[in-house]
Amino acid sequence: MNMTKSLWPSGDNTEVLIQAARQGDPDAVNQLLDRHRGPIRRLVEVRLDRKVQRRVDVSDVVQEVLVEASGRLQKYLDDPVMAFHLWLRQIAWDHIIDTYRRHRVSAKRNMDREQPIAGGGRVDESSVDLAIQLCDPAMTPAAVATQREIATQVEAAIQKLDEGDREVILMRHYEHLSNFEIAEVLNLNPPAASMRYLRAVRRLKAVLEEDKENFGVDNDSQG
Repeated sequence: MNMTKSLWPSGDNTEVLIQAARQGDPDAVNQLLDRHRGPIRRLVEVRLDRKVQRRVDVSDVVQEVLVEASGRLQKYLDDPVMAFHLWLRQIAWDHIIDTYRRHRVSAKRNMDREQPIAGGGRVDESSVDLAIQLCDPAMTPAAVATQREIATQVEAAIQKLDEGDREVILMRHYEHLSNFEIAEVLNLNPPAASMRYLRAVRRLKAVLEEDKENFGVDNDSQG
C-alpha cells in the first residue's frame, strides 16, 4: 500500500518550531501555523462534503481553524497531548463537521452517516489508487472517464461501510495517516488499529465484489 502522500509536513522541523514557540518566540508561532496552512486546506478539501464546498470558501474554513489553533496553542505547548499535526487535525475536523451542519441543515442523513470523502469535483486520485490496490493490481486506467468511473465506484462502496470501517479507510487512504497516527486519533494501540484497518479493507472488498456482481451485466453490455 502506498502511504507516502502524507498531508502533513516533516515532524522534525515542526518540533524545532514548537520548542522555539515554547520559549516565547513569536516568529516561531507564526511559522508553525503558516507551514500547516496548506495541509489544513488539503484536509478540508479532502474531507468536506462536495456540495458544501460549493457554498463556502475553503479559505474561510482554514482561517477559522488557524485562528482557533492560535488561541489554543499555549495550552498545547504546556501540555502536548498528541502530535502537533494530529492536534491541528482534530481542530480542523471539528470545523469541518460544524461547517457541514451549518450548510446542510436540510440533509436527510446526519453527519455520522454522510462522511465527506473528497471535494472539488475532480477525479480523486486516492479513489483510483485504492481501486487499483483492492480490485486488480494490474489495472492501469488511463482514460479520464475510466478514472472517474473507478473513483465513483470506490466512493460509493465506502459510503456503504459502517462508520468505524469508513473512517479508518478515509484516514488511511485519503488523509494518508500512518497506522500509528490512526491509532493515536482513535485512542487505540497500534496492533488494534491495524486489525481495524484490515477488517475495514476486507469489508470494502466485499462491498465492491457485491456491487460488481449486481452491476456486472450492465457494465458488460456498455463495454
